Amino acid sequence: MKLYIKPGACSLSPHIILRESGLDFSTVQVDLATKRTEHNEDYLAINPKGQVPALLLDDGELLTEGAVIVQFLADKVPDRQLLAPLGSLTRYHTLEWLNYIATELHKGFSPLFKPDTPEENKTATREQLAQKFAYIDTVLEGKQWLMGQRFSVADAYLFTVARWAYALGLNIEHLPHLAAFMGRMKERPAVAAALAAEAQ
Repeated sequence: MKLYIKPGACSLSPHIILRESGLDFSTVQVDLATKRTEHNEDYLAINPKGQVPALLLDDGELLTEGAVIVQFLADKVPDRQLLAPLGSLTRYHTLEWLNYIATELHKGFSPLFKPDTPEENKTATREQLAQKFAYIDTVLEGKQWLMGQRFSVADAYLFTVARWAYALGLNIEHLPHLAAFMGRMKERPAVAAALAAEAQ
């Protein structure tokens, strides 16, 4: 399998899960401005959506959208318990978190990444995101991970977007449970390996 990534982008989440999975894979970096890969391939010919991540399977099929890719990977290695079994309520709660992170957090950062966003809009966006991270801080109280004591695909996604929040100086430094979660994530060998590979 081949994972197309941009260092530090949302593709970090499936990159972490690939390393957690133990599956064989390689990564290819993409310049999203030029839509060229590190091997000077036309990325739009590979993934017409033009975004990362994209996972090229060994049979030539392409999967896109990070929340889908991590579910696919988790189901490939059920023994790793990265996602609860099909039909279990725990699985649906994990998918609930994937959707919340995708729609309420990930997409919420868009105005902060666009240079033409008016400053007052950026200020409002920062405040809204900080409130959502404060909510997550309350959820993490007394837990190691979003789903309790077991790491899941949702944790990799939360870690990815929370890194942006810290990097952009959102008012979340005072959230103790989120900070502890980030510390635990950085201690996971798969996370450390993914960050090192992306030189983050």
